[in-house]
Amino acid sequence: MAQHILTLDAGPQLLEPDAHAELVSARLAASIPEFSITTDLNLLENEWRAFERCADCTPFQTFDWLSNWQRCIGARTSVTPLIVLARQSGGEPLFILPLAIERGGNWRRLTFLGHELCDYNAPLLAPEFSYEMPAAAFAEFWQAVHAKIKRDYQHDIVLLDRMPPVVGEQHNPMLAIRTMLNPSSAHAAALQTDWEQFYSRKRSSATRRNDRKKRRKLAEFGEVTFVTPDRPEEIRDLLAKLVVQKSQRFRQMGVSDLFAKPGYTEFYESVAADARPLVHVSVLQIGSTCAAVNLGLMFRGCYYHILASYDDGPSARFGAGAAHLHELMRHAIANGCARFDFTIGDEAYKLDWSDTKLNLHDHVSGIGLSGQLGAAILTAALRAKRFIKTSEVIWKLVCRLRSAFGR
Repeated sequence: MAQHILTLDAGPQLLEPDAHAELVSARLAASIPEFSITTDLNLLENEWRAFERCADCTPFQTFDWLSNWQRCIGARTSVTPLIVLARQSGGEPLFILPLAIERGGNWRRLTFLGHELCDYNAPLLAPEFSYEMPAAAFAEFWQAVHAKIKRDYQHDIVLLDRMPPVVGEQHNPMLAIRTMLNPSSAHAAALQTDWEQFYSRKRSSATRRNDRKKRRKLAEFGEVTFVTPDRPEEIRDLLAKLVVQKSQRFRQMGVSDLFAKPGYTEFYESVAADARPLVHVSVLQIGSTCAAVNLGLMFRGCYYHILASYDDGPSARFGAGAAHLHELMRHAIANGCARFDFTIGDEAYKLDWSDTKLNLHDHVSGIGLSGQLGAAILTAALRAKRFIKTSEVIWKLVCRLRSAFGR
């Protein structure tokens, strides 16, 4: 029978396997911190804002992003926030996990707060988190957290989606639980300190000539300018144009209109007003026409490309959207960004520019017979979607059919 050696102050001792397992379990239990669950974000605002300044996280876990989402969307749809806060022995935050209970069809789901509008869902981690809590300890910690949530908040399905493998400089501890790949990946490009060098490295000379030709064609419609407005009323006007352009594009593609959902337009208007300089709104102006509009995020030396639209007029034939993307990258470089994150989605233009592919992960599980049935249906749907999206032939066919029905 195998034995394990444990060195103590009194010298080496031999432990039987059962005793060794109990000791390991005790050590894991000792490394699991105490935690609290809060349903009111405002109670944590000051501590959350202070923590996010030093924590590893993405812009989608900032207080501005999630509090605006809950106020504009979550409160309207009866979403209950569940903010898990674990502390270090000295009382400082170690970990904030923004979860929520939402209604999805016939089931109540435990999800990330605001997950539909968060391209990356993750916790906020103290810089020393990985040293304080190894993966095995986190698995035990998650079991304790979920056990408390199950006791106090009714839900049938756990859906934790769009989880990146890393959060800042640390491995994402949420991947210690069972996951599968999300139907979509994310893509990013490492920028250089000079736009022209970066542009020349990424685009062939023939492509650059074609881009210049298109730019001259755009100039025939009027002066081409890239504008980042400062005044709140100008930002609201631009966002209104983005909504109109994007909604039209959604109809053409045959997909549901994001902005037709309650509170979605208000959320983007609110976060753009409240969360500056995190949120960047810009327009490629051609004469008097808003040829392309963008809402992005600038966070810790990275530009996150979130929403983009373009006017479906004559200038669209000459790549107004592509010209706007060039200006956004130029703007990111000029403002010290070292990375341009296209976030979730596998569109062809992202692949043209990106040098990094990020696999995202989902966790789905059910509670009770009803929840297990719902989880099985959801898992099958996600796997089917991934199969379709990773098959180039099938995905193109689906897009054509969807677009035809949309029109």
